[in-house]
Amino acid sequence: MRLFTLLLLIGLISCEQAPTYEALEENTSQFRDESLAPFYHGVASGDPLPTGIVLWTRVTPATQVPEIEVEWEISKNENFQEVALSGKETTSPERDYTVKVDITEGLTPGTQYYYRFKALEGSSMTGKTRTAPQLAERLRFAVVSCSNYEFGYFNAYARIAEEENLSAVVHLGDYIYEYGPGVYGDTAIGRINVPPHEIVSLQDYRDRYAQYRLDQDLRAVHANHPFINIWDDHEITNNSYKDGAENHQEDEGDYNTRKAVARQVYYEWLPIRDGAAHYRAFSFGDLADLIMLDERLAGRTKQVDSLSDATLQNVDRSMLGAEQLAWFQERLTTSKARWKLIGNQVIFSYLDWGFPTFSINLDAWDGYPAEQQKVADFIKENELENLVFLTGDTHSSWAFEVTNNPKKEYNSSTSEGAFAVEFGVTSINSSNSNERASTEDVLEHEKKIVNTEINPHLKYANMRDHGYMILELDAEKAQASYKYVETLKERDKRIRTETTLQVNSGEVKIRRKD
Repeated sequence: MRLFTLLLLIGLISCEQAPTYEALEENTSQFRDESLAPFYHGVASGDPLPTGIVLWTRVTPATQVPEIEVEWEISKNENFQEVALSGKETTSPERDYTVKVDITEGLTPGTQYYYRFKALEGSSMTGKTRTAPQLAERLRFAVVSCSNYEFGYFNAYARIAEEENLSAVVHLGDYIYEYGPGVYGDTAIGRINVPPHEIVSLQDYRDRYAQYRLDQDLRAVHANHPFINIWDDHEITNNSYKDGAENHQEDEGDYNTRKAVARQVYYEWLPIRDGAAHYRAFSFGDLADLIMLDERLAGRTKQVDSLSDATLQNVDRSMLGAEQLAWFQERLTTSKARWKLIGNQVIFSYLDWGFPTFSINLDAWDGYPAEQQKVADFIKENELENLVFLTGDTHSSWAFEVTNNPKKEYNSSTSEGAFAVEFGVTSINSSNSNERASTEDVLEHEKKIVNTEINPHLKYANMRDHGYMILELDAEKAQASYKYVETLKERDKRIRTETTLQVNSGEVKIRRKD
């Protein structure tokens, strides 16, 4: 009897000491698919190495628990009968319950893997990923940019999720947009930004990423392919640079605080390897090196306001900053790969947009002509071959034979004077030209600026459609296929390839394959 009483007292004391936590209420809970609990945001992978990969998920507890233990495993088999690696990670509110596993060794190069997470008596969906190869005969990338939740459905992401044999999805920035509802979008579709104002605070940025990552199409593409991400400006705020931004006002607090918050949440919510520098490089065997540049926060100085600005040509005005520029140059000269791919947020090539009131984009490399020339001279002086700039930002598709002086140092028939090619990708769904003008007028404008005296080195433009680009590489050629969706107004499976462009190894001449 005394033993029973003692055990009862111990039980009562244990019950009294068991912690209780308040319910976790989130501003994006209305977007959840409850069948996925507690892994509502799915899974993701990124930054592939030959022997490693970054795995990501987010666990959503019912209450505000201070800590959650999460199990993970990765296998060559979808049924996980043979687990290659496994382990445990701990997450907490301090990192918004996100989980990131940085595997650096133990995997086989060029191999497809499956992975999953377990926590809170639940299991995540199974993700599929791929390590980088050490030797490769062919590579295939999807290249994307600019996804704006309010502008419509992510049909392009859904179609990329269905693509096969991708080495990675290369995301060139503007993964989210910072604006409040109705500022830059189509609210008639019913996809309304959360929170209901421009994002500035830590919780604001977390809410916006959470909303995007609850979208079923974005969730699907992350689950099926590894991503290699770089930010542009809207992950912070419009036209950002190292020390400020066009869309940051005094009443929004300290810019450096906002920038630090934006950076923190970006690293929380994306499958990117943590590091001091955002710019980084990836090797895909002897066939390709991918060099991802940070053209916003690493070293960019403030944009000038007009072509007449006396400081436009100043040599101390920089897109990359001295440290990143030196790193970039070293990467170019030490690369032994056949193709050197440059993940580039804003257009590097000279471009005259051809509008009466707008000709040169001063937020692009044309707004930093001294450093633009320095990069061009470095490439030419070192006789570097097979450089392919991959560019986002403009919500339009482009193909340039790269020269920053096309009207004096370039022959459009022979391509002499060009030193690289540049393939620009349109937006996933952010606004482009025929959302402001008729499609007929935009087609006429394309004819005006493509392969004419205005831009003799510009070989292709589509300023009308939304979608993505497939870049395929082998030892002989690089081939860019421009794929476009039919609508943003509803979920729709239609996709078309408008054109395929090719450049042969050792050349800079762009040829059509269709």
